[in-house]
Amino acid sequence: MVGVLTETLGPVLVANRGEIARRIIRTVKRMGLRAVAVHSEADADLPFVREADEAVLIGPANPAQSYLDAGKVLEAARATGARSVHPGYGFLAENAAFARAVIEAGMVWIGPAPEAIDRMGDKINARNLMEAAGVPVAAGTREPVTDLSLALRAAESIGYPVMVKTAGGGGGIGMSVAYDDEGLGKAYDQAARAAARFAGSAGDALDGPAVLLERYIERARHVEVQILGLPDGRVVALGERDCSVQRRHQKVVEESPSPGITPELRERMLAAAVRVGEAVGYAGAGTVECLVDADRQDFVFLEMNTRLQVEHPVTELVTGVDLVELQLRVAAGESPEVPAEPAGHAIEFRVYAEDPKRFFPGPGTITTWEEPVADGVRVDSGYESGNTVTPFYDPLMAKLCVRGESRADALEKGRKAVAAFTVEGPKNNLPFCAELLENAEFVAGDYDTGLVARMRA
Repeated sequence: MVGVLTETLGPVLVANRGEIARRIIRTVKRMGLRAVAVHSEADADLPFVREADEAVLIGPANPAQSYLDAGKVLEAARATGARSVHPGYGFLAENAAFARAVIEAGMVWIGPAPEAIDRMGDKINARNLMEAAGVPVAAGTREPVTDLSLALRAAESIGYPVMVKTAGGGGGIGMSVAYDDEGLGKAYDQAARAAARFAGSAGDALDGPAVLLERYIERARHVEVQILGLPDGRVVALGERDCSVQRRHQKVVEESPSPGITPELRERMLAAAVRVGEAVGYAGAGTVECLVDADRQDFVFLEMNTRLQVEHPVTELVTGVDLVELQLRVAAGESPEVPAEPAGHAIEFRVYAEDPKRFFPGPGTITTWEEPVADGVRVDSGYESGNTVTPFYDPLMAKLCVRGESRADALEKGRKAVAAFTVEGPKNNLPFCAELLENAEFVAGDYDTGLVARMRA
């Protein structure tokens, strides 16, 4: 089978950087394939560049002139004889035009079909499609809201509070909650500015920015389901992840299974996620994100990410699978068997170069980097001692993951691992992680997306 994979996929060009590039390269090489890295001038000394079989400089630090330049990435792929491209997450990972360009160049795109990326990339279209497929959705707008007067009319129909966000894009950028007309004016302006910045946003073809309004769920949990679409047409669910620990609508800590949903709700969510994948003929790894009403034990579809998630290690730790390997095998036309039932409990802590109080980025040169080593501990890192965290990219330095037989076991391993992880030089949020592990709401598992805001009130 290695020969078939090599013939179909190798060499594999990894169109990303940092910890996710390093993590993909690790699996690619373990499977007997050559790994090709692309990098900017700012990243020349990072571990992923050294660990690849071949590395190509594609431009300066500015991502628009390097990692986001599809032409340069494709040029590197051709020059190195790459047969496939893995986009990781972020940058070009959910860019349907780039996926098409890879395929048109005669290479294998390690991800879903460009048509699936297109259909799920716009939150309004995705929401409407899922509603038609029988998946629960929140009350909200079915067409892009392109000016404030339309937004005010929509909010009156939906009822306050409403969540205001861009129709395209991700990572929580441009999202905010409005409780009245005045708040909606501010929230709409913020989302409209964010929509204007997104290349290829739905707003590009409209008379105004594409903004979406949905009913806001108080005390909501953010829970997502990992799915895998197989070439034989099956879509399987690999359990869920709770991503409710967030700052500025961006995830910081994730765990699996979610401590906030009942077995009955879990069963409904997993079945709905499979329907989502089937509705778009999905192939490869993807994530169906949901908002859970913790009090009513009900959920609504939020969006779908047509790529590997930052928090995929927690699923790997409770299922024993390698999601990158599954992506590669599916891209090569295989329909591998996957485990039906996760076991144990896993938690991921995102270690950012940011101050632990206000969460502002704090780049700098790493003078000390000591990762914890223990049973049930996994660290996916993009840096090591001597590297510099620059201000040009997301400040994520590493993902500290722990697995225990129970949630209490995982929490205790997390406390020890956080305490043993030493990073000096740039600011880092490890003190926040330690604080979280002593927070009564988090320890009890009875928390929601407002937890961090309450901790920093």
